[in-house]
Amino acid sequence: MSGKQPPQYDMLTVGPFRQHTSLLWRPETGCGVIFDPGGETDRLLGIIDGYGLTIEAIVLTHGHLDHVGGAAEMQERLTARQGGVHVPVIGPDPRDAFLMSSVEESAAHFGVSGLRNIKADRDTSDGEVVNVAGMELHVRHVPGHTPGHVVYFCPEAEVVFAGDTLFRGTVGRTDFPYGDGPLLSRMIRERILPMGDKVVVIPGHGLPTNIGEERRNNPFLQ
Repeated sequence: MSGKQPPQYDMLTVGPFRQHTSLLWRPETGCGVIFDPGGETDRLLGIIDGYGLTIEAIVLTHGHLDHVGGAAEMQERLTARQGGVHVPVIGPDPRDAFLMSSVEESAAHFGVSGLRNIKADRDTSDGEVVNVAGMELHVRHVPGHTPGHVVYFCPEAEVVFAGDTLFRGTVGRTDFPYGDGPLLSRMIRERILPMGDKVVVIPGHGLPTNIGEERRNNPFLQ
């Protein structure tokens, strides 16, 4: 037997916007990734240490400040802690770059300090598979909340890190100048629901759910 186990994950709530940062890792190696580090870097690093993890990448679903505002500090500190080995930021679709470059301006508008602009080391696009930390992350572009929003599906763990697309009983906000409610609902139906009813949905805020529950009961997907 190889000893290979399904990846494990943990959902952590951070910052004034009560946003979810998640960890995903291989238990047999302790290598993993962190999704959407929106702040509270010290606390997150303590949790990473508690699990004994080596973080190989920072992965972002979209460009809103509550999801990416802590990524620059996280990148710097992980790189320093891991012997200077660069920890890349894997970004969303490049159509969210304008949001990632205006985090500090947005944070000032909300009276929030300590969040920083971030530039991805690499962008992602619909349909690609990102291989990182010994795991496959299947990328799906799901615009509507933001133009470049992507979700990351890990088939081996039967979990999708959905950012602000699909929530328990609802979908992400679309009342932004760049939002599109009908498009968001259509993209969820076309690009998230086919992942399978058993797949756990880790949303950007609120309680987790699963695809089957949302397929049956979410009013925005009927």
